[in-house]
Amino acid sequence: MRRITRIATVGIASAALALSATACGGKKSSDSSASSSESSGQKSAAIAYDIGGRGDQSFNDAAFAGLEKAEKDLKIKGAEAEPTEGESEADKVQRLTELARKGNNPVIGVGFAYAPAIKKVAEKFPKTTFGLIDDTSVTGPNIANLVFNEEQGSYLAGVAAAKTSKTGTVGFIGGVEVPLIKKFEAGFTQGVKDTNPNAKVLSAYLTQPPDFSGFAKPDLGKAAAKGQLDSGADVVYAAAGLAGSGAIEATAAAGKWAIGVDSDQYNQAGLSKYKDHILTSVTKDVPDAVYNLIKSVEDGKPQTGEIRYGLDKDGVGLADSNPEYKKMAEVIAAVDKAKADIIAKKITVKTAP
Repeated sequence: MRRITRIATVGIASAALALSATACGGKKSSDSSASSSESSGQKSAAIAYDIGGRGDQSFNDAAFAGLEKAEKDLKIKGAEAEPTEGESEADKVQRLTELARKGNNPVIGVGFAYAPAIKKVAEKFPKTTFGLIDDTSVTGPNIANLVFNEEQGSYLAGVAAAKTSKTGTVGFIGGVEVPLIKKFEAGFTQGVKDTNPNAKVLSAYLTQPPDFSGFAKPDLGKAAAKGQLDSGADVVYAAAGLAGSGAIEATAAAGKWAIGVDSDQYNQAGLSKYKDHILTSVTKDVPDAVYNLIKSVEDGKPQTGEIRYGLDKDGVGLADSNPEYKKMAEVIAAVDKAKADIIAKKITVKTAP
């Protein structure tokens, strides 16, 4: 595994150590070793991380898991590129261009923010497949749009929150107020209200575009969660990337329930001290989406166009790693029924609040 753009080179054996280091700020290095697979002729694939980078215990780490699996199973070389704070579109274009020029195929942009850059770079490298996670606005013959029904998984979280809450007040925290995150809010709120019409949902967004730092600053998530807890919320769901870890910390400190996002955050090493208060997590099968795209290229049949992952394909879901959650028979029964009804199209989940 080779990480470029300010992150030290790591191998599979040291992945866990690198994850911990990055979560604490990471290590910077040059790109001096990034050409090893080029000289050996080994096939390679690359991912360019979203705001917060690897070590966010959430979205970016899920993408890394897919790349790591491809390295092990497909015997390819993996490259990673980190974002920089306050970067421009030109920076993203340069990053993707560098990854493609080095022979990586596919090159995957983690997050909708890469859409404009992928549109530009994909045209210049027609033989390279580009993956774009969480966005369908940019298409092309060599672009695969890897998208998810986040609202469906969030609906299940809303059901669980409403069934678990003792105060009748729950909270939602979004990293940045953009359409994608509003899908999370919409599904969650609908799930809460369908389960308990009298419940109150407190919603907050950490930043407004073009300021996307709401995905990267745990202190903002922590402050927002404290505000909702002070207002009576006893279950808080944050869809905020790295900033969500701050919300989890605050919720755990208050002895209340947190709901994680993207990855099964109960099992994330960087959140282990709070795990007893992580009720469940809304998962997106980003690892399989990344792996499947890489495999399709290796098989000579690269995916293109919209590749959608919903409840019907277990592309989104609700984690049950917490033993306390597994004991909640009534909650699990309600969640299972809601899942079945969504798949059967008895429930249509909104994509906007």
